[in-house]
Amino acid sequence: MKNKYILAAIVTTVALLVISADAVAGTHLLSTLFTSPEGALMAPVMAAALPDAIKAELEKISDQIKSQAETAEKEIKAHARLTDETRANVDKLLTEQGALQARLQSAEQLVAKLEQGGGQYAAPQSMGEQFTANEDFQAWAARAASGGGSKFNMDVKAVVTSDGASAGDLIVPQRREGIIAPGLRRLTIRDLLNVVPTSSNAIQYVRETGYTNNADVVAENPTNPKPESNLTFEADQAAVTTIAHWIHASRQVLADIPTLRGYIDGRLRYGLKLKEETQLLKGSGVGLNIDGLYTQARAYANPGVTVQNETRIDRLRLALLQVELAEAWADGIVISPLDWAAIELQKTDDNAYLFANPRGITTPALWGRNVVPTQSMGAGEFLVGAFGGGIAAELHDREDVNVMVATQDDRDFVKNMVKILMEERLALTVYRPEAFVKGTMTDLDTP
Repeated sequence: MKNKYILAAIVTTVALLVISADAVAGTHLLSTLFTSPEGALMAPVMAAALPDAIKAELEKISDQIKSQAETAEKEIKAHARLTDETRANVDKLLTEQGALQARLQSAEQLVAKLEQGGGQYAAPQSMGEQFTANEDFQAWAARAASGGGSKFNMDVKAVVTSDGASAGDLIVPQRREGIIAPGLRRLTIRDLLNVVPTSSNAIQYVRETGYTNNADVVAENPTNPKPESNLTFEADQAAVTTIAHWIHASRQVLADIPTLRGYIDGRLRYGLKLKEETQLLKGSGVGLNIDGLYTQARAYANPGVTVQNETRIDRLRLALLQVELAEAWADGIVISPLDWAAIELQKTDDNAYLFANPRGITTPALWGRNVVPTQSMGAGEFLVGAFGGGIAAELHDREDVNVMVATQDDRDFVKNMVKILMEERLALTVYRPEAFVKGTMTDLDTP
């Protein structure tokens, strides 16, 4: 190792002699030394000498150019022209001068790089870094630490930063593509129902309203007439309802930004389906409104089962029983997310979860039926019933969601505006209202 450093010192000595004799060759030699660790150790010494050597070469070239200029002046006075030899000498000297100036600039950059650590060009110093690195400040700080008291001040150079008063306007913010949409409610009620198409503007059906069953055993040759049973019916219908809305938009914006048009279409569709869910569940049936499932459902009434310390889970089980006693089979429970969370968080006396598993992924269910938490249902409310199969209720699609763009309005036409309309047509038939039971759980203190 020692021999390597001795060799590096010898090479450095030779290189300094080369630099003093030929600055251009010295620059190439310095670059070569950087390829070895030992050479890199001696490079700062050589780099410090390199600018002075180049400056000396520049002064020599300048003196030669001055001498050639005097010779040229004499030749012009004597012959009114330059000789070819003088012209060639001047051109050569000017070329060498330009090359040496470029070498000088590179050498000065190299020296600055080595002074800052050698690996990379130094980042600009902040005002604080300039202040604390100042040699005069360091000397003053040493005197102040030993008890000397005085003032110290120095000028610092402005640093280019991302501040608005510096280079901030040159830094372009990154823009995320697309549009950030708000949260969308999960829509579920349509998925619970059997959906069939229709081509009419109303759905008519006949519902059985009464059945007297007098069937009995009879003798082979009865003396009295055989028993008679009775059925009663009523006709009912559900009108096809149109749900629609529209917005105004610029034709140019929609044509130039396809993302915006897709976003508008998506928001219009979501708004339409959100209103559909509200109508299917709680439509009032008044005027043009759909007569919703919750609206037509039978009110909860305990069928006669005594329950101690009744909870939400107990209430829902009794509602399922009420549907079952109406000769139907409930396949779903619709409640608020707040009530479902209260049920899941129910614990035993030793603070163990009653049936939920916080680490597992399970489908919401109670008593073997699917639970559908939705914000379309108010807190403390519930609806259980026979949603699927088309036996108790059915959804009829007259027209699926469709979009229309129009400029028929003369004011829109001349202003390059368009109206985007989205609508759908559907009907809800509830054949057996007694197959759905609605109620509240607000009177219960525990889940």
